[in-house]
Amino acid sequence: MCQDMTTSRAAFLRSLTIAMEPVTFEVDGETLRSSDPAHAWRIRLTPLAELRLGLIQLSRHRVEIFLTGYDATRTTGFLERFERYFRRAGG
Repeated sequence: MCQDMTTSRAAFLRSLTIAMEPVTFEVDGETLRSSDPAHAWRIRLTPLAELRLGLIQLSRHRVEIFLTGYDATRTTGFLERFERYFRRAGG
């Protein structure tokens, strides 16, 4: 899955920590990796140009999610949980 998100790196990491609980992850530059070897996920968080709306400037990142060891049901569950925790103002 790949999508562009209007979020700062710090805000993304805070939300990801809560969304993936209790699974921990490590950060290596633009790559975030889960600590669960049986159901591994990797997220590449690439900075994009800021979004400017008049005087407002918003940080943006491309988010790419790669899953290993997930069947179709588990993949759907992972992506739904991810979306739920990153949705703003109720979706």
